[in-house]
Amino acid sequence: MKQVKVLGSGCNKCVKTAELIKTIAAENEVPVNVVKETSAEIIMQYGVLSTPAVVINEVLVHSGSIPDKKKIQSWF
Repeated sequence: MKQVKVLGSGCNKCVKTAELIKTIAAENEVPVNVVKETSAEIIMQYGVLSTPAVVINEVLVHSGSIPDKKKIQSWF
């Protein structure tokens, strides 16, 4: 199971990013555990300056915008 963290303040873009990841993972039958992380301290530990950001299995894979469907699919 892939561990996915969506980093951000909890804004609409962050919520939408988490929902998209869950939806696309389900469509591709990929088990994921999606967690939303809003702590500024934790977000800064990943070196993120722009949110939403996505961390998969502790590797930063995206930041600064809502990722498109193709990009999310490439992670799975």
